[in-house]
Amino acid sequence: MFTIGVDSFIWSENFSKRDLYIIDKAKELGFSTIDISISHPETFPTEEVKRKLNDIDLQVVTSTTLNRSTNLISNDPKIVQNGIDMMKRLIDINVEIGSQIIGGVNYAAWGYLTGKPRTEKEWETSVKAMKKIAQYALEQGNIAICVEPVNRFETHFLNIAEDAVKYCKDVGYDNVKVHLDTFHMIREETSFTDAVKICGKEYLGYVHLCENNRGIPGTGLVPWKEFFIALKDIQYTGPMCIESFDPSFEELNGLCAIWRKFASTGEELAVKGKRNLEKIIENL
Repeated sequence: MFTIGVDSFIWSENFSKRDLYIIDKAKELGFSTIDISISHPETFPTEEVKRKLNDIDLQVVTSTTLNRSTNLISNDPKIVQNGIDMMKRLIDINVEIGSQIIGGVNYAAWGYLTGKPRTEKEWETSVKAMKKIAQYALEQGNIAICVEPVNRFETHFLNIAEDAVKYCKDVGYDNVKVHLDTFHMIREETSFTDAVKICGKEYLGYVHLCENNRGIPGTGLVPWKEFFIALKDIQYTGPMCIESFDPSFEELNGLCAIWRKFASTGEELAVKGKRNLEKIIENL
């Protein structure tokens, strides 16, 4: 019914040549998909990853986050153009390595907060930029841009599935989808079932599986059975990847607020989480 993938964040903060072993490791541990996070496309080892994936039966997707220099809701047109250019570079990378999904906070700068609710101008600026990105993604290889609503402490722009679907509709391209993440959902949604059904099969393009405290999936408060039943009801068949972070990371931990370990290693967290979630899925 469903298969479980894993995010490269389980092992590495910034995927580089030294992290190529992660692809083999994900396959060895029985994961169906590897989500390679690409925060720095200018240094990403595209050719090496492509060669590695050519030798292994493993689905690949990618995720990313924009920052203040690539912010699609900036008042500065140069910064918005930087974001468009970065996303186009990521699209090119995805085409090369065989990925058809770019998830994450790809519609505004991650961690950028104005202290106010989003404005119509911010919405229009991001939608206009995303139209250009989506068009390029279609032209290059029908890549899906999956926008991830995240919690209120990480963005003021998209927090819930309903707004993410509205964003997709306003962009108006079939390859702009929603990326749901259970960590953020438990903070912002009032119903996991309703959030999934708001997206429906038409708009739900990608899923991250994270416990409410970013610990081992299946050990916390996320209503996993309800979530998987809702996914089954809309006939979701896309990838689902376990994501978490290690407190030794330097660049991400301030934004993710990861201050303690939930397992001896990220790999242990992912393996135990996979086992827990597969048991839940088997008993649906």
